[in-house]
Amino acid sequence: MLVVTTCATALGSSPARPQDPEAGRAVFAAKQCARCHAPRGEPGVGPALEEIRRPQGQMELAGRLWNHLPSMFTATIGTGAAWPEIGAAEMADLMAYLGADGARDPAPDLFKGQVTLLKKGCLKCHSLRREGGPIRPDLAERRADYESGAAWAATMWTHTPRMAAMAVRRGIAYPRFAGDEMANLIGLLRSASATAPRGAAPGR
Repeated sequence: MLVVTTCATALGSSPARPQDPEAGRAVFAAKQCARCHAPRGEPGVGPALEEIRRPQGQMELAGRLWNHLPSMFTATIGTGAAWPEIGAAEMADLMAYLGADGARDPAPDLFKGQVTLLKKGCLKCHSLRREGGPIRPDLAERRADYESGAAWAATMWTHTPRMAAMAVRRGIAYPRFAGDEMANLIGLLRSASATAPRGAAPGR
């Protein structure tokens, strides 16, 4: 696999518009997040609101979302509710409400990002610069998904439940992320997308 050597910069610190915590509060209510994440002392199947609403990085929160999305999806569908759609702008506001700030994310380590890419088995399904699995588009062609932590989290929110189901069908363990692994991986993919071979179309 090609080694990406582009200089790394902090992730998620430059959203397209200012994040609005109050708008995020409205998103939290409109998407009925409180059905699972109620204030402490009130019934809810997920962690209390106070546990998920705290100072954190966007990629830190994105990693936690990734780890829990399959169970969140199962719990939501199990209640008969539809899986809510959350776009990038809504996710940015929601992250602001939950205390996630891209400025708190460390600058990614691209070498560690490459290690994470391999260790988590991403290339068993996906390809990067035409190396790896059959799923398209190539990860280097999804530039818009890596523009910010919120953009990546919104993409995960939409696609991860389907990806988790596909992993089960293929007998592949669903990967979990800890520490700075998510920030390092997305830093690598952002760098790869910025230096994608000519002819690769950025975006989704």
